[in-house]
Amino acid sequence: MRIPDYPNPDIHQWAAVDDYFGRLLAPQDTAFEQILQCNKKAQLPVHDVSAVQGKFLALLVQLTKASRVLEIGTLGGYSTAWMAKALPAEGIITTLEINPDHAKVARENWRNAQLDKQIDLHIGSALDILPTLNGPFDLVFIDADKPNNPRYLEWAIKLSRPGTLIIGDNVVRGGGVIDSDSSDLSVKGVREFMSLMAADPRLESTALQTVGEKGWDGFSISIVKNQ
Repeated sequence: MRIPDYPNPDIHQWAAVDDYFGRLLAPQDTAFEQILQCNKKAQLPVHDVSAVQGKFLALLVQLTKASRVLEIGTLGGYSTAWMAKALPAEGIITTLEINPDHAKVARENWRNAQLDKQIDLHIGSALDILPTLNGPFDLVFIDADKPNNPRYLEWAIKLSRPGTLIIGDNVVRGGGVIDSDSSDLSVKGVREFMSLMAADPRLESTALQTVGEKGWDGFSISIVKNQ
């Protein structure tokens, strides 16, 4: 079992349920298992989405009929691979990663999974790269450093169109999101992110809590409205 981001006495049961759903509904082929193994061997932070969360992202790509996806935060490319596999033949996922060592591992993972042709990787600070991109994107997945989430949201909207889906990961933070006095910069970033989302008339949004092998967390989901 992975070390959860937010431990809980019930984590073993949560992880077992994730494993049950994953084996039934999100079985991983060898290439996906190898991605996780390579990430572990390279000693990358264990922040990958779970298999069922990866399948959820893949289903969102299919439901929205997305052909252009933007991912902010690549790590070892596991979530990227799930979304890339769900794209139509002409689809492209643009993914941004600040750490060149992580990016190197991700490239090799995608090559081994034969998904590299549908992935456009940019290495550097997302806030430097985002202004250089051409939208609109059909789906945006924000999963990077949380203190910058408010600025990532701003760019996600700029690079969207009416109907674009914007997903924010790790917004519950083990319940820390409700602590208005928190000194945790990630909690502060998520709280501002959520407040901006709630106040923006261009967005229709909600958020869901999740429990599983990663512990207690959750995600936000927004759709860009017609103006």
